[in-house]
Amino acid sequence: MADYIPTPIAEDAEPESAQTNSRRRVVLAAVVVAIALIASGLWWHSTFSEDTDDAQVNGHLIQVSARVAGQVSKVCVDENQVVKAGDVIAELDPSDYQVAVENAEAALASAEANAAAANVNVPITTVSTGSNLTSADANVSGSHAAVEQAQQQLEAAQAANIKAQADLERYKPLVAKDVISKQQFDAAVAAADSARHTEEAAREGVRVAREREKQAQANLTSAQTAPQQVAAQSARARQAQAMVQEAQAKLDMARLNLSYTKIVAPTAGIITRKSVEINQNVAPGQNLLMLVSLEGLWVTANFKETQLRHMAAGQTVEIEVDATGKTYHGKVTQIGGATGSVLSLFPPENATGNYVKVVQRIPVRIDFDNLAGEDPHHELRPGLSVEPKVKVK
Repeated sequence: MADYIPTPIAEDAEPESAQTNSRRRVVLAAVVVAIALIASGLWWHSTFSEDTDDAQVNGHLIQVSARVAGQVSKVCVDENQVVKAGDVIAELDPSDYQVAVENAEAALASAEANAAAANVNVPITTVSTGSNLTSADANVSGSHAAVEQAQQQLEAAQAANIKAQADLERYKPLVAKDVISKQQFDAAVAAADSARHTEEAAREGVRVAREREKQAQANLTSAQTAPQQVAAQSARARQAQAMVQEAQAKLDMARLNLSYTKIVAPTAGIITRKSVEINQNVAPGQNLLMLVSLEGLWVTANFKETQLRHMAAGQTVEIEVDATGKTYHGKVTQIGGATGSVLSLFPPENATGNYVKVVQRIPVRIDFDNLAGEDPHHELRPGLSVEPKVKVK
């Protein structure tokens, strides 16, 4: 049997084992610390912020249409072209609308001439009717005096006639007895006839004077309508002025329609879905293209209902955009009034007894704080995917 020879133990074996254990403890401690940091980060993240990848950029999609009918004479834009507000998109043939403007201008000139004449007639009517009233009043007074004078003349003629007739009656027996001469009797007869005719003439004078008085009174009554005549002329002047305003409105409308022959971009954006072509006849309201506005963009984020417990309007948001790789800043503006499933075309019917609880999502609107400063080159587009992080605490 061979002798057993024990293996010698190295002197540094014990220190090497201790060093390995120490390294293991350090690595284990580092792992524990890392796990703790990750756990605390996840806890902080879930406690102080809420995020979702179900979000996208939204914007205004404007349907550009014609406001008047006409034939397209010029198209000034191409598909996906960037335009500024006020840039001409297309032009319609303006001939018909130019003629309408000229007709409206002529109608306005005619209405203004009529209004000028009517306005001039107002003071003329005022002065004329005032003068007529004064004259008519004077004529009434004069005709009344003439009637009185004619009446006095009639009374005098009647008295003279009575005397002449009485003298004639006294002369008749005297001439029969030759007390007076035939010549004296003939003179008495002539005087009686003259007195009778004078009375008749005086009576006719009274009648004529009274007729003139009635005519003067009628003229006075007519002249007393001077305020009404002035009011009527003023009304005609106002009517003429209203016709001027109507003609001016028609001219403004004609000019407005003429301006509509140039179809312009209502805001800055990008041309898409262009369907307008030269020589195409378009009708009012007919869509010609879509303008994607690059201003006033916002984010619609669909958060789970479990994430809304501490979310409110005004909270700050960091928005990461996949397309640009940049982070933008914004704030929560609105929280939707209903879930996406309720607002869908076919909302779910949960009264069948086959209900399964599913976490719902609520649309949340997020507005950018400084879109012009953070996106000066308009890199953001409606529909881009984003990941917003809302600071809820």
